[in-house]
Amino acid sequence: MLATVIHAARDIRVENVPDPVLSTGADAIVRVVAACVCGSDLWPYRGVTPTHEPHRIGHEFVGVVEEVGDAVEVVRPGDFVIAPFYVCDGTCANCRNGVSTSCLTGGWWGADDRFGGFADGGQGERVRVPLADGTLAVVPGPVADAEIPGLLTLSDVMGTGHHAAVSAGVAPGDSVAVVGDGAVGLCAIIAAKRLGATTIIAMSRHPQRQALAREFGATHVVEERGDAGVDAVRALTGGIGADRVLECVGTKESMDQALRSTRPGGMVGYVGVPNGGPELPVRQMFNRNVGVNGGVAPVRGYIEELLPDVRSGAIQPGRVFDLELPLADAAEAYAAMDERRATKVLLRP
Repeated sequence: MLATVIHAARDIRVENVPDPVLSTGADAIVRVVAACVCGSDLWPYRGVTPTHEPHRIGHEFVGVVEEVGDAVEVVRPGDFVIAPFYVCDGTCANCRNGVSTSCLTGGWWGADDRFGGFADGGQGERVRVPLADGTLAVVPGPVADAEIPGLLTLSDVMGTGHHAAVSAGVAPGDSVAVVGDGAVGLCAIIAAKRLGATTIIAMSRHPQRQALAREFGATHVVEERGDAGVDAVRALTGGIGADRVLECVGTKESMDQALRSTRPGGMVGYVGVPNGGPELPVRQMFNRNVGVNGGVAPVRGYIEELLPDVRSGAIQPGRVFDLELPLADAAEAYAAMDERRATKVLLRP
């Protein structure tokens, strides 16, 4: 089958790789209907995260189950499923505590699982899914083609934006600032509005993304950064800063922007994958009673909550996909996102 392999910085290739096979009894083979490129995939693409040897890449996909192992009880062949960006069993103590990203038997796409099988990268024609009953979320059929972009966002970006809002404690009537205008930041705006925020400030310099942010619920746009950005947020929030700030980038600069844009006693919800050395200035936070909460988003636990709103059209996170390409053009998909010619690219095998 065909799958995406990263060889080095800016060296993405679509290659023939072995077909996946069932190996543990608790696994499934899924035919990928749609996958995508994540902003976090750009860190190895840019060389910020080194690639020491060629390896499979991609961690967001939806598809149809083709085969299941003997021990699989919930997922059946023919089911349309959403795969979160990680593997989890759904039953361990960490999963039950709502932190399925720390599953005691879980793992990551494009790597060997804990039972000796290989969990294919998500950007391919098929994927072997370990722990299928815990990992995969079944979408009741039939599934229309027009639904696929929205369903695909539940594998990562919509759930991650929601996690930022939940972690920050967004509640009805809150003022919220969102740092980052990529797919996660845009989904965080959707999440903030869905949870009742009335003032939503999108920090964006990109005209097309600004327009989409407003359609998603942003009431204001701030283009400034640094001190000027902090001043602009405070001017829109009674001079004190936003109740909640959602950090959706993961750099030192974005975390600094988020912390200083939060009002005294407010909370930052952070979901940006850390790169560029973000550190917490504890004394500054102590002095202003600003809290920080978040981390890698346990999106599997949010799918059932968000799925009805996605399917009904109450929220439309699938609109973050502004470019669709065949899997064979994965290299162009990465380049388009790296060069900000696309917000998020959907790949069709």
